Amino acid sequence: MYIENTKAQMRKGILEYCILLVLSGSSCYASDIIRELKQVKVIVVEGTLYPLLTRLKNAGLLSYRWEESQQGPPRKYYELTDEGKKYLKELDTSWMELVESVNLIRKNMK
Repeated sequence: MYIENTKAQMRKGILEYCILLVLSGSSCYASDIIRELKQVKVIVVEGTLYPLLTRLKNAGLLSYRWEESQQGPPRKYYELTDEGKKYLKELDTSWMELVESVNLIRKNMK
């Protein structure tokens, strides 16, 4: 088994959560989201991001607004809805429980 494949699957599994975390700070343009995720090594390309943003929007977790740009066409800025904020809070709880469980397993294996 190749470690890179496993690492990619792990990142893929938390990508939705990470997108919501990025948007919890403020509304963002898609390229801002990509830049933020790349900075923390949760690599994502536009082809991966846009379908996720659409799915999150269709689920009522995100909304967007168009904003004029001084450097080209208008930009679509995404932000969390109230439902998205609640969902993120639930994901935060689940994430902390998962981290705690993994850490317990790691501790027991030493």
